[in-house]
Amino acid sequence: MKKFLLNNWAYRLLALVFAILLFLYVGSSQPSTTSSVKNNSNSTSLTSNRSTTISSQLSLTVNSNKYFVTGYPEKVQLHITGPSALVTTTANTQNFKVYADLSKLGVGTHRVRIQQEGLNNDLRYRFEPATIKVDIQPRKTVTYPLQVKYNKENIASGYQPGNASADVKNVKITGTSDQINRIKTVVAQLNVPQNAKSSINSQAIVEALDSKQNTVNVVITPATADVTLPITPGNSKELPIKLEPKGITDDNESFTLTSATKRVRVFGTQAQLKKLDSIKVEVDTSDVRTTKTKDVELDSKLNNVKGFDPDRISVKVNRNN
Repeated sequence: MKKFLLNNWAYRLLALVFAILLFLYVGSSQPSTTSSVKNNSNSTSLTSNRSTTISSQLSLTVNSNKYFVTGYPEKVQLHITGPSALVTTTANTQNFKVYADLSKLGVGTHRVRIQQEGLNNDLRYRFEPATIKVDIQPRKTVTYPLQVKYNKENIASGYQPGNASADVKNVKITGTSDQINRIKTVVAQLNVPQNAKSSINSQAIVEALDSKQNTVNVVITPATADVTLPITPGNSKELPIKLEPKGITDDNESFTLTSATKRVRVFGTQAQLKKLDSIKVEVDTSDVRTTKTKDVELDSKLNNVKGFDPDRISVKVNRNN
């Protein structure tokens, strides 16, 4: 019986020793584990943030029926920083508003702060520029007749432009009084390609111009117009060409001139065409030693006409002596 009790106390003592050792082991390893978790958390937190820049449309809070505002940029740069996923989502969706509040301002020049609405609170942001300068003036709307403008020099020789017409006769101009007072004409600028020989039907941009042909800063409605410009051949007839050497300095020199083009269409008035039975083509031979092929432009002044089709021909020059 005594031996049995001694054995029980020995087991209890041994269990206590193991418990103390286990407690010491766990206690010594805990700080390391906690430190590791903390370091990993800090590392994740540091690497998950990013920054980006978004070009954002700027809107104005203003009574647009009463005032017309100028001087502000169409877009501002928004710099944001925050959690990577949130920054990416914000940049892709742009589900926010960038604006300048002018609702409490009157006529005159003001500097106002750029604001935002809808950005997540976890994002840090700044605008570039942070403030803008605006000019607020009373709004004015007038009506102007529309004229068509184009470069007549781009019409091919011998062709005549007709009366250009637009699908819009009058346009509405909105702006400040001082800008509207600068307007001299309102034109639809038609783009005519070089050497145009056929009628053009195209969309043209509408512009308000001052007396010096500078663009006036106003809003035009509509901003474009469909323009038609008829282009037709003038009076013309087909005539043979007559090749003549030019630049001969020695009476003993002689040249043979040939061209695959035998006839050209000549444009001019009826009186001009009536006087002609051939077209004189002068070919410079001063630089020809044996044989040379030259590209020669037909001279409308030499023949007293408006133009030719074609207006250039290829001529082969052979020296005979």
